[in-house]
Amino acid sequence: MRTYLHFDLPTRTVERETRSGEQLAYAGRYYIARTLVERDVATVDPLSADNPLIFSVGPFAGTNFSNANRISVGCKSPLTGGIKESNAGGTFGFALGQMEICGFTLNGVSDDWVVIRITKDGEITYDDATPYMGKGNIEAAELLHEKYGEKVSLALCGPVGEYQGLVAGIAFSDPENRPVRIAARGGVGAVMGSKKVKAIVADKVKMPTFSDRKKVMMGVRDYGQKLNADAAIQALNSRGTAMVADIINHMGGLPVRNFSSGQLVDREKETLKMGGEFIREQNLQRGGTPTHACMPGCLIQCSNIYADKDGKEMVSPLEYETIGLLGTNCGLSDPDDVALLNQIANDLGIDTIEIGATLGVLMEAGQATFGDHVFMAAALEDVRKGNERGRLLAQGTHRVGEHFNVKRVPVIKKQAISAYDPRVIEVTGISMMVTAQGADHTTGNLPTFDCKDKTTEELAEASLDVQALCAAADSVGLCVFGRSVTNINFELIMDSINGALGTELPIDFIPTMGREALVMEMQFNEKAGFTVADDELPAFFYDEKLQPTNKSARHHAQAVNDYRLEWLSKHNVTVNALPSDSPY
Repeated sequence: MRTYLHFDLPTRTVERETRSGEQLAYAGRYYIARTLVERDVATVDPLSADNPLIFSVGPFAGTNFSNANRISVGCKSPLTGGIKESNAGGTFGFALGQMEICGFTLNGVSDDWVVIRITKDGEITYDDATPYMGKGNIEAAELLHEKYGEKVSLALCGPVGEYQGLVAGIAFSDPENRPVRIAARGGVGAVMGSKKVKAIVADKVKMPTFSDRKKVMMGVRDYGQKLNADAAIQALNSRGTAMVADIINHMGGLPVRNFSSGQLVDREKETLKMGGEFIREQNLQRGGTPTHACMPGCLIQCSNIYADKDGKEMVSPLEYETIGLLGTNCGLSDPDDVALLNQIANDLGIDTIEIGATLGVLMEAGQATFGDHVFMAAALEDVRKGNERGRLLAQGTHRVGEHFNVKRVPVIKKQAISAYDPRVIEVTGISMMVTAQGADHTTGNLPTFDCKDKTTEELAEASLDVQALCAAADSVGLCVFGRSVTNINFELIMDSINGALGTELPIDFIPTMGREALVMEMQFNEKAGFTVADDELPAFFYDEKLQPTNKSARHHAQAVNDYRLEWLSKHNVTVNALPSDSPY
């Protein structure tokens, strides 16, 4: 059994709900979609008291089950106007699991800024947040740990979230208590700021109880052994997510200078300094840490601690999406420049994808030349101050592009496209088009899928299949980077879940739950006013051929959506109806 907490912020009361069995399997992204649909949130103002902010963890939270301690955060997105689930690593989900809390919802708006404290004894207090207001996340976290100790984990609203900037995420503690694991996308930090909750502090205690602890521990062992033997996992462990830059640059799908080119350098002629191989070797020479776990127990360890030329820590982590959007997309070619900007963004608690795309659009508008990292740092300082220019930039790529009348604005549903040019990385492009989450690669990323001579329907099928699996992983708290093992070992995963919860859920539970989550998200966005037109790529992707591949976009929203209905029918998923056999 686990406890779910329903906070009523205006009255500072908490309703505790006991949950058990399969209720605990329908967690994370599934639970968020289900709750937002059932509560009819689609038409509310996302920055009003009527928009709940939901935190949910999966059935393995609090254990050393590899890559299974992620925290999902969800609400109506103030950035897109649609549904949003944003998840992160770190120790906050781990801490909730150890206290046998499966999640909580923040309802309403607090009268004053507060820090919510959740203790291992079940006590909940509301403390004055004044000492932490306006401070960067690094300083705020240090002050919070001074007050509450080191054996706690934080969920933190940064200074940009305080003024409801739409690029704001929610920062969570990493294993060394850096507040740098960010649920970044969709403006969830702005929603936390709208509720006047500066931080949530949760105790870390001990491993939680399970129905069959021995079976869970066997799952931990067997899953870990498969991870360690997997070639894709070994590559991530060695070179981190930065290795994706090497691959995507080679394929010609890297975002370069506001998606105007697909390759930063020809690796036959020049070293890609923004790639995983170069970054790893340089970081090792400097005394940095190229392999680092972002959450307890993770064996993939694809994070890093990046050091400067003097061996001093610059940032943790330096990862691909940041390298792509805040780096090459803005014309940068030196990882040190990206690391410096990344650390500023971490301190602000903002989405490096969204702010990177925003700065690229500023450069496109003639505000600076591509590659001007000094300009970029100054822009981030304006965002920190929250002055007139900073507050404009904090509204994200779409709104900044609109303000400066820029034609080439890389967004879908008002959210910045991730670091995969859809003209080349076509399956991921289709996922970013049709997902209800906005242009988010994590909803269905297949960057190396062979797209040559494939039809829209064939690529849409690949996209939808992986979208369902990603939605399921997000629902049980599993990081998608383990998918090369997760997606071919459903029996192992389900044996472990059933052992944890005392259930007898079938092996096809995972893809079925994922497909149902997708349908509920579609249902939410339809009620929020989205149409097929909102799924279309920006026109320049169709009109401009990308070099060096000379490709332009060839898939349109109507064709993809037509096939999606066929796909749902093939899998017997009912559209516009909540799943009837789940416990919610």
